[in-house]
Amino acid sequence: MRKIVFLIHMSLDGYVADRNGGIDWIAFTDELANLADNLSGQMDAALYGRNTYQMMADYWPTAGQGPDADAHDRNHAQWFRQATKVVVSDTLESAEWADVIIKGDELTERINQLKAQSGKDIWLLGSPTLSQSLMRLNLIDEYIFTVSPVILGGGSALFPELDVSRGLKLVENRVTNAGALILKYVPTTE
Repeated sequence: MRKIVFLIHMSLDGYVADRNGGIDWIAFTDELANLADNLSGQMDAALYGRNTYQMMADYWPTAGQGPDADAHDRNHAQWFRQATKVVVSDTLESAEWADVIIKGDELTERINQLKAQSGKDIWLLGSPTLSQSLMRLNLIDEYIFTVSPVILGGGSALFPELDVSRGLKLVENRVTNAGALILKYVPTTE
């Protein structure tokens, strides 16, 4: 069975974007680029909420093609173009770069169908609202948090009003040269 692997960058105080929606505070270095490049080899599908999908669809289709593109942008852009892109949205009827659109009322059934298909794992990228829904439904199989050494004091929180608790077991951790933490968890069987 395929797993859903959730990767998100966040601040030390649990925000995924600052008060202006910005993410330039992320301690994104070659180490985090390598993490993403290694993960992409284990995934053949991307799972997004509508907002994150639109950001990705605006950037990745042509990213990595310019003469100044770095290796990470070239690698991830190639992966993005080849990956099955799944978008969860109640408002999108179609999307140029999406292969599958799932409506919220069919979330559990459709995600379980995706997980039962053959293939590599499914990468849940960003998408804090969707990730909260999947947490509530206990559909995330692996969590990877990159925690940048910054306290934002406000912005978009990853866990606002999450109405369930989820026990997690730390299975891997490391510190980047920039002081960011990479924390990998799996759900406990509680």
